[in-house]
Formats: sequence, structure tokens, C-alpha cells
Amino acid sequence: MSNRLKPIPKNQSEVTQQAINPPYLASQGKPISDTVYSENRGTDYSMKGDTVKDISIGLEDIDNAIMYYFENIIKPNVVQNGQQIEVPILYGSPERWKSVQADGFYRDNSGRGLVPLIMFKRDNIEKNRTLGNKLDGNTTHLYQVVGSKYNSRNAYDQFDVLNNRISSEQYYISTVPDYVTLTYTCIVFTDFIEQNNKIVEAIQWASDSYWGDPARWKFRTSIDTFATTTLLENNTDRAAKSTFTIKVNGYIISNAVNKDMATARSKFYTKSQVVFTMETTSDIESLNTAGKAAPKTVMGGASIGADSYNINITYTGISNATGLYMNSNIELLATQATITTNTATFPMGWATAPSPLPATSIANFIFFINGQLIEPAALISFVNNGNGTSTLTIDTTELGYSLNTTDEVVGIGKFA
Repeated sequence: MSNRLKPIPKNQSEVTQQAINPPYLASQGKPISDTVYSENRGTDYSMKGDTVKDISIGLEDIDNAIMYYFENIIKPNVVQNGQQIEVPILYGSPERWKSVQADGFYRDNSGRGLVPLIMFKRDNIEKNRTLGNKLDGNTTHLYQVVGSKYNSRNAYDQFDVLNNRISSEQYYISTVPDYVTLTYTCIVFTDFIEQNNKIVEAIQWASDSYWGDPARWKFRTSIDTFATTTLLENNTDRAAKSTFTIKVNGYIISNAVNKDMATARSKFYTKSQVVFTMETTSDIESLNTAGKAAPKTVMGGASIGADSYNINITYTGISNATGLYMNSNIELLATQATITTNTATFPMGWATAPSPLPATSIANFIFFINGQLIEPAALISFVNNGNGTSTLTIDTTELGYSLNTTDEVVGIGKFA
């Protein structure tokens, strides 16, 4: 009789691999690789040294939230024999809960009933589809993104502020959680009804609020009814018992393998940006001072020589006048006393463009009002008056307002 081996079920990675179409034809001789498919590692970032880890919220976290709220917020206590006693809180493991159901009490090793006591256990979990549905948890494309601008890779620096540099931001990605409704059964044991009433009042006051550790997770909790009974056992053990149901609206982000495969990546950085502003000078001739260093040929047929004190610019292949004109970019403030509602006069004329460059025109200038750029559509004309001044005429309708003598109108261009 031949050996018949039972088929081995495929894991999630093998199932995913089957759905991938290889980008080649097997008929052309390239063998199909058995390597399990993985995402592009070029988009992955190391999580080593990160204080922010992959977010995972499980059922135990919700259980701990209930325990934390009982111990640190409600703080149940009773007064017995003139002393204030803290009420212990226990999670109802199967062994403890069975003992309570069988005997009516939770007993210590000597058989004595432990009173006062609060014990709770989780009964069931129900998925809440009214808050969201991912359609397919294994191929979800819904994420929550949390970011911080400054991090170890891009620390805050005054250099970035002075140079208008936008550093890259760091973001962490987490899948959208599964919203669930959990039900807990809780039992309060005390010696007397009066003690039981105080604890029930404190728990009822905390109903319809968010239970949990503020430094971790908090969940909305509600309590509807309390059932109070008195336990008597062979005239030896006596206790007041209150039973109630805790309803918790929670959420779960599993750390299972299929969740990790569905998430594209857990961290990424945005692109950084450096913005260069225009640099101008009011006296181009000051840059043409003889320097101590020998000239060096640079792109565009120009040569530059410099030392720690000055710069010497010598142009090759073009005339010196052409080079000076091309590099002339003077910033000039209009005379405020001459400003009208739609004109501004500058105390300089235009530089003459040497041949074969086109004649100087309004296209060789840009203008600003109080630091704001004037769009070309708002410029009617810019005229060289021939007497060492030039006048700018503005379309106030297009600009949206009129000029006054307190405005600072600045022009940058081929002034001379």
C-alpha cells in the first residue's frame, strides 16, 4: 500500500504569491522563482531607535483599561471597624470564575471567602459595523497617518529659518482599526449592603465615560443595570453581592501577519525643499574690483577670481559692457513724495542694452508694493523719462487698490 501524505495547507505568503503575475514569459526560458514576493525595499525605512513603534491594540489592552480605571480612577473602598480598606480587583480567569459560580464566593487557600472583592471577566465580542467597514481586511487600503515635523533626521535649525528651507517631515502609518463592542460581567462582594451601595454609586457615576490609561488607550464604557442580592451560606458566610454588565465600545489593531502584509509601509518622509531668493546689488561696479587671486574660467565664457576681500570678474567671448549689463540687477525704491494714486517715479533711468541684445523694456523689471509682487497684468507701462528718472503706471482696477505716499514701491531690474 502506497504512502498517502495529507496535503499541507498554504500559509498567507504562499496564497499571496499565487496571485502575482510574473513580468516575464516562462516559455522564453526564464524559470519562475520560488522566492516569496515582497514590497519594494527602497521605500522601507528602518524602525531602529524609534520611540514610536507599530501601533497594536489587542483585547488584553482593553482588559487592562478596565482594570486601570477601577484601580486608579474609581478607587473602590469600604469602611470596616473604623478603618478604610481598599477593595481588591481581580480579573475572572476561568478557574476563579468557576469557583465563584460554584460556591458563590471566591475563597483563599484556607477556604475563607474573600470579602470585599470586585471581579470581572470578558463575556463576548461583537463587531461594530456602524463605525466603519474595510471591506476586506487582507487587502485594505485605509490608513491613519500621524506625523511630526522635527525628528532625529531633521532637527530644528536656525539655518533652515534664515534660508527659507523646508525640512522633510516624518510620518507614521497605521491601518484603520476594527471597531468592536465588548461585554464584561462584573461582581461586587461586600460584607454589608451599605458598603455595597457606596461601591455601586461610584461605579454608576463613572458610567458613560472613557475608561483607560490616559497615556495609552481609552474606551467609552456604559453600565445599564445593577442586580443586588444577599448571599448566606450555612450561617457562616454572608455577603452582599451586586452583579452588572459593562459594555465597552473598543477598537482593535492586530499585530497578526496578515495585517502586516496588508500595510504598505509603517513610516515615510516627505521631500525637503530649499527656496532660493533673488540676490541684488545697487552698485555692480563695486564687484569689478581687481582681486589678488588669478581668474578662473567658468561656465558661460566668464572668468572669476577672488580672495577673502573682493571679487574680480572678467568676461571672455563677450564684451565687458555686455557682461556687466547681463549681470546688472539693481534694487531701487521709488521716491515716495512723487507717488500718486496709480504712478510711482524711480530716481534712476534705464541701462542701455549693448548690441546685439534687445532694447531695455518693462520686461527687464519686476516690482513690489510693501513686499508684495505686482503681477504683470496690473502693469500698464514703465517709461524711461530721459532725465535720470523712470515712471511706473499701474492699473489700480486690476491691482485692487490705489497707491499712497506711505507705500514702499520697489523695482528690481536694469536701472542705471
